[in-house]
Amino acid sequence: MPESGRRLAAIMFTDLVGFTALSQRNESVALSVLDEQRELLRPVFIRHDGREVKTIGDAFLVEFPSALSAVKCAYEIQKTTKEFNNSLPEERRVHLRIGIHLGDVVESQGDISGDAVNVASRIESLADSGGVCLTRQVYDQVQNKFELPLISLGSRLLKNVSSSMEVYKMVMPWDATVAALSGRRDASRIAILPFANISPDPADEYFADGMTDELIAVLSKIGGLRVVARTSVMRFKGEKATANRIGQELKVGSLIEGSVRKSKDQVRITVQLVDTESEEQLWTETYNRNLQDIFSVQSDIAQQVAKALEVRLGVRENSALRREQTQNPEAYSFYLKGRHRWNLRSENEINRAIKYFEEAIGRDPGYALAYAGLADCYSILGYYAFRRPVAVYPRAKELAEKALSLNESIAEPHASLGEVLMQYFFDWKKAGSELDRALELNPSYATAHFWRATHHMALGRTDDSLTQVRKAVELDPLSMIILTDAARNLYLARRYDEAINQYQRSLDVDPNFPIAHKGLAEVYAQIGKYDEAVSEIERAIALSGRSIFILDDLGYIYARAGKREDASKVLEDLDKLANDEYVPSYGRAVICAALGNKEDAMNWLEKAYDERNFLVYLKVDPAFDTLRKEERFLSLLDKMGL
Repeated sequence: MPESGRRLAAIMFTDLVGFTALSQRNESVALSVLDEQRELLRPVFIRHDGREVKTIGDAFLVEFPSALSAVKCAYEIQKTTKEFNNSLPEERRVHLRIGIHLGDVVESQGDISGDAVNVASRIESLADSGGVCLTRQVYDQVQNKFELPLISLGSRLLKNVSSSMEVYKMVMPWDATVAALSGRRDASRIAILPFANISPDPADEYFADGMTDELIAVLSKIGGLRVVARTSVMRFKGEKATANRIGQELKVGSLIEGSVRKSKDQVRITVQLVDTESEEQLWTETYNRNLQDIFSVQSDIAQQVAKALEVRLGVRENSALRREQTQNPEAYSFYLKGRHRWNLRSENEINRAIKYFEEAIGRDPGYALAYAGLADCYSILGYYAFRRPVAVYPRAKELAEKALSLNESIAEPHASLGEVLMQYFFDWKKAGSELDRALELNPSYATAHFWRATHHMALGRTDDSLTQVRKAVELDPLSMIILTDAARNLYLARRYDEAINQYQRSLDVDPNFPIAHKGLAEVYAQIGKYDEAVSEIERAIALSGRSIFILDDLGYIYARAGKREDASKVLEDLDKLANDEYVPSYGRAVICAALGNKEDAMNWLEKAYDERNFLVYLKVDPAFDTLRKEERFLSLLDKMGL
């Protein structure tokens, strides 16, 4: 393109939220909503000197001469649609997301292209329904010239954009969160950053990570604090990010950071509490202690943090902070090593974690947390089918129950037992009770919220499930497992457009996470975007090293796309793999259902029931919608208590 055709412009992308799902439910209503959207928006574009470049399905691409014109137009659009919606039933309402970016564009035959257009389209997907997102480039041009607050959402990685970009949210006057967003960050929302290991032996890294984990666990016992989970804070390990930037990305008002130096039986711990907005140091301390005293150090840190943040501790909380899980420092060290390996999630690392937890129990047979860790190991081996579920889930249940017999007042074994009772035993009532007890003991336990969301979804309680998963995301905003599960729950709730956006947001955090590509492929296949589905599942297969759990999705997508021979070939490949390794039956049931082979699909589902694996979403999985009136399918749901 000639340089003469290049210019600086503000680019706006709009998106009609829920349009694809509405089209599937009621095409005539969807087309009516689309027409109403266009009638509403086009006059607003003109009033702000916007040039409608083109429509892309239900989306608009609009060019403006200035960033301020685009921002003012975006606000008027959302204000106009809100007023328009007031007198309409939900299905006929217009809900929009808007993204704005400022950058170079190149024009050719009335159309425009360039990085600015790509960025604007990616920014739009980050906005809430009824919301507006804009880049730092736009913010720099309009700050102090626009009347509404513009709040930073932190730096985001955008799909097909090489570097991260800072994104801002426009806070609408009718937004109930305006006071919270435009004021100071909540100091009681806190993150404990990974402690630096400055020990002479690099192998003591596990101890520094363990100190981080234990402080998260200890501070989570304080009811007045909301503590960000481990998986989110570990992304900042070794990274030199400012307290302000971390505060923006994790949406926290306070940070704890520090270092650990361990030498034989002596340990030096330096810790400080920092305000993320002012970056002011609120409290600092250095502890030189014998390893035997590590538990009292953790308790003291928690109490000092609570005091600095003016959080009142009740009798129960004071008691919980003073309660030591073990008095054996060797058992404690093995427990930390076990948790460190468990968090790595591969089969080899889980097996190593089992050995460490067993060593911890050998040093202290009354160490409840070590039994809970061992239960989690066996549960993970079954969930990911590293071993046959029948070989590990009953053992996980025994270990969780053993942990509870030793100490009923900690959250972890309650959550572990709830997960096992749900995934393997289909004991929905007791599973829900155990998960609720875990959350009562530790409201900041993101994993328990995550599993509670699964429990609600399994029973068809979609609204309750989405509420719980949002809490999990709030507590662990950078956890890929939780981010993708939030998207999967939207998919299971048949909210396909929202599911796509959530999957794309998770891929902004980690573009190479195969499960997110797998889930996105499933949504695309469900709404008939087969080329996109195949592209995503092929990406997932490559990233996963040809995992069998993703190969079966390839067969499902081929079947949905009408490529019956290709789907049948995937079934044959899975049968061959099953001669040498465990291949769950559920995936083959999904393929057969998509091929319309109802009898084969039911045969595989009944075998999956015998295996007790991957059936937790059977009641709500769209892949089995063609079987829902079949007598055998209804009988299977009944056997599962669903």
